[in-house]
Formats: sequence, structure tokens, C-alpha cells
Amino acid sequence: MKLPSIKGFDEEALKKYFKNTGMLLIGKVGSMGIKMLSSIAVANYLLSYGNGILTTSVSYVFLFAALAGLGLDQFVVKELHQFPDKRDHILGTAFFMKSFAGVLCIPLIYIAWLIYPLEGIEYAYIFLLSFMGIFQSFTIIDSYFQSEVKSKYIMQVQIIGNLVSALIKVALILTHSSITLFFVAYLFDVVLLSIGYIITYNRKGRSIFTWKYEAKLTKKLLSLSWPLIISGIMVSIYMRIDQIMLKQLLGERGISEAGAYNTVVMFAEALNFVPVAIVSSLFPAILNARRDDKERYQKRLQNLYDLMVWMSLSFAIFITFTSPLIYKLYKPEFLSAAPVLSVHVWGCAFVFLGVASGQYLIAENLGRLSFIRTGLGALTNIILNLILIPKLGMMGTAIATVAAYFVSAFVILLIPKTRQQGIMMLKSLFLVTAFQKILKR
Repeated sequence: MKLPSIKGFDEEALKKYFKNTGMLLIGKVGSMGIKMLSSIAVANYLLSYGNGILTTSVSYVFLFAALAGLGLDQFVVKELHQFPDKRDHILGTAFFMKSFAGVLCIPLIYIAWLIYPLEGIEYAYIFLLSFMGIFQSFTIIDSYFQSEVKSKYIMQVQIIGNLVSALIKVALILTHSSITLFFVAYLFDVVLLSIGYIITYNRKGRSIFTWKYEAKLTKKLLSLSWPLIISGIMVSIYMRIDQIMLKQLLGERGISEAGAYNTVVMFAEALNFVPVAIVSSLFPAILNARRDDKERYQKRLQNLYDLMVWMSLSFAIFITFTSPLIYKLYKPEFLSAAPVLSVHVWGCAFVFLGVASGQYLIAENLGRLSFIRTGLGALTNIILNLILIPKLGMMGTAIATVAAYFVSAFVILLIPKTRQQGIMMLKSLFLVTAFQKILKR
């Protein structure tokens, strides 16, 4: 279909970006679908208590994942987009930085365990998972393909990797394996994806052995990303602290509730990949619009917020009414989590908008504000969890999480530099722009 000719509009570029977005979505949908099915099988095999031990341990380690990632990925995309001739220096420097941070996380996790251990969970499990940060360094290759708008290659790696991972977990279930081997499988998932990234990068005529470290670039990337490092830590806290607090505040009962609540988080994360996939793919187009036409730049941002709201509300409404059926088909043992999912899913509207506005902060070099919004979100989540978990159990956790997402997304209304973006997000959330478009027709 031929699109109408509009001044400043590049039909080929539009097709390129949306093809890339489609590839990302296919990859993410395929990966999450496979991952969900394998997670369901694992949860059914380990039951609430065993699944609680597994998922709480993973959540504990993931609190440090943001430190290992250093918040570099989007800045690497931006740097590669602006300086493609420095590809090997940018990737090599970012890889070294992430690898060093991953190694540093191992003793940090041990120190954290000495200060705040999880009763009923063996440290050996935590130690094994702590190596995930090192292998995640190779995700920097994902940033390279994003900068080239060629995410289909990463899609292939993710689908194949998750398919192999699922087959391994099914094999563990069929052979009645111990829970220890499921922890090994979690670590192997990251190793497998890293190998896939390296092979794909080499197949495209590139080599990780040409990467070069540059100290000057390290300082530049750290100066840009340190707010996102703190922001990422805050995100990890309010994305993962729920299960840990459930376990700690409710004692032994908390392990089973954490296992059931993990199924809610699993469904929520299956939705939250959507804005990440779309926004990651469209980020180069947003940067181009900012450079070439500020008015078009603002229109693209408003359209992005509109898209985020329509998609998130559609998901929320559908899941609210179907959550009991989902859990009846899933497994009756976790049916108590159905109403929790119906509440938790409404937070995706704020997550979607938060992901989209986060790209605006990066484009405008306002990344320092990211740790303010996520810090307040994390603080909100912890305080409300302390109040609500003893009274409402995992339902209290869901309410606290939705409130934290809201605070994190809309705190930019309180900051003069970003208030206009907050207003644009509100216009999308309350469907003001949607009605404006309808009335214009």
C-alpha cells in the first residue's frame, strides 16, 4: 500500500522502523511465550513452596542486576547511532565496563547475604546465580543491532535460546530432578543467550576480538549513565523486592505466597516487554526527529504515549475479566493469585508510559532525573509493602506495586523541565488526544 506524500515524511524509514519493531515483538512474544510455558511447568513441578525458593532467590540476585548492567544499553545505542565509525571502541569499552561490574557483584551479593540472609534458602543457590551478571555483559551486542535497526537477528537468538532452555527444564521435570538443577538451568539460560549473541555477531562479519577498550570513553559513558545505574537499582528494588518482603514479613507462609505471587509477576513481565520492544526500535527515529524537526519530534512523542495507553488499557481490561479462567487453566493451586493479577495488571499503563518517557529523558540528556523518579517509586513500594503486606498479604503487594508505578511515571509533573511531557502523558492516559483526533475527523 502506497502511503500519501507528506512533507518531511519518509515512507521507507517508516517501513524500516516498523519492520524492526515487528521483529522485536515477534522475538519477544515468541520468547515470552516459550518462557511462560516453561515457567508454568516448573511452578507446577516445584509447587508453591519450591517455586517460592527458586523465584525469591532469583529476585534477590536481580536486585544487583542493574549494577552489573550499568544502565549503558540505551547510551550505547545513542553513541553507535552518532559515531558508527567508533563501533569497536564503543562496544569494547561498554563490554569491559559491564564485565567488571558483573565480577564486582559477586562479593557484593555475598556481603549483602551476610547482612540480610533469607531464612530457609541456601546461600549456595544465591552464589550460583550471582555469576549471571558476568555473562550478561554480552547483551551489549543487542545494543549494536538496535542501533542498526536490525533486531531480527536478536529475535532469532532469543527464540532459539528460550526454546533450548525450555527443553532443558522439561527434561529436568521428566527426570524428577532436584531443585538445585533448576538453579543451574537458570544460570545456563544466560550463558546460552551470550553464546547466541556472539555467534550472530560473528556471522554478520563482525568479531568481538576487534573490540577495543578506551579509558576516555569509559569516563564519558559513566558520566552519562550513572543516573541510570542508580535508577536501575531502584527499578530492581521495586520490581523484585515484593517477593523478598513477602517471604520476610510472613515467615514460612511467605515462601508459598511468594511462589504464587511470582506467577502474577510472570504475567505482568510478559506484558511489560511490549513497550520495551516498541520503544527500543523507535528510539533511533525519535532521535532523528529531534535533530531535524522539533515539532515532528513532539508529535511522535505524543503518538507514542497514545499507543502505550491504548495497548496497556486493552491488556488490563482483558486480563481483569479473564484472570480466574487463566488460573483455572494454569493450575487451581495458584487460583488465589487471580484477583491479585487483576489488580497488578493495571500498573502496566504506568509502566508503558514510564518506558516511553524514559526515552525522552535520554534524548534530552536528562538521564539524571531517572533515578529521582525510580527512587521515589522504590520508596513508595517499600513503605506501602511494610503497611499492606501484614494486612493483605500478596494483594497488598500488588496495590503497593501499582502505586509505585504511578509515582515513578508521573513524578516528572513536579519537575519544570519535564512537566510538559507529564501533561502529554496525562492527555494520553485520560484519552484526551484520542477524542481530539476523533472530533477532527
